[in-house]
Amino acid sequence: MRTLIEKRSGICFDESRERFLTTRVQDYLAVKNLKHGTELLRLINGSNAEYDMLLDKLLTQETSFFRYPDIYRVFQTKILPAIHTKKFWQNPRTLRVWSAGCSTGEEPYSLAMTIFETIEFAEAWDLSLLATDISQRALKFAEKGIYNARQLATLPPGYLENYFTLVEKDRYQVKPRVRSRIDFAPMNLAQMVYMGRFDVIVCMNVLIYFAPPLQAALIQRFYEYLEPGGYLFLGHAESMAKTKVEFDSIVFGSSMVYQKPIAASARTGNGVQEKA
Repeated sequence: MRTLIEKRSGICFDESRERFLTTRVQDYLAVKNLKHGTELLRLINGSNAEYDMLLDKLLTQETSFFRYPDIYRVFQTKILPAIHTKKFWQNPRTLRVWSAGCSTGEEPYSLAMTIFETIEFAEAWDLSLLATDISQRALKFAEKGIYNARQLATLPPGYLENYFTLVEKDRYQVKPRVRSRIDFAPMNLAQMVYMGRFDVIVCMNVLIYFAPPLQAALIQRFYEYLEPGGYLFLGHAESMAKTKVEFDSIVFGSSMVYQKPIAASARTGNGVQEKA
């Protein structure tokens, strides 16, 4: 089962996750009224839909709005002003952000709201956010953009009124002006294709599910997909220690951001230069 999942998705359930995997698979066998793991293997080998449903049960879709406040503080006070300065005189002014592993949408919506709060006349920018995930179920939830009051408890003051509409008791939907800037798409990061350049890539707590060789390959891809001077956010438990990619490491308080180097002649005024 582990081998099949890693081959198809790149997700590695190693020995440290064996108990978790066993428990989830046993629960799924009970739901499907199957007695043996071999029956389940035949089922998911013969149906992509069945495989997707099992994978959904195995993935931990733990997320929330503004889950890591320090990251969004850095994004708002350092990264976005640097991008604004760099691109202010460009025509068109473009800003492309990729949320790789967007789960049920809280992360890309948090990024979009931060952009609207920070960049003056953001509507005048050619702004696009790509939000991808391997889970079809999570993407369907994210596209609707409907959350209950408990899920919205971590929003900064004023954000609920500015960016959400009450659709029924205790349930709110992200307003169209934000939802329209985000493209949700299914993606298996182990098999991703080139999608153009991005100013910012956010891939937090996703690489930890992959084996080290695939982690290194993905970081190399992120490097190639970033604009010169672009920024990469990883989770606190993820690092570049075993990769050969030469990002500039930037420390802001307790947060680490990685910046793709830009030519020395173009560095002045074009990026944040508070290197660790």
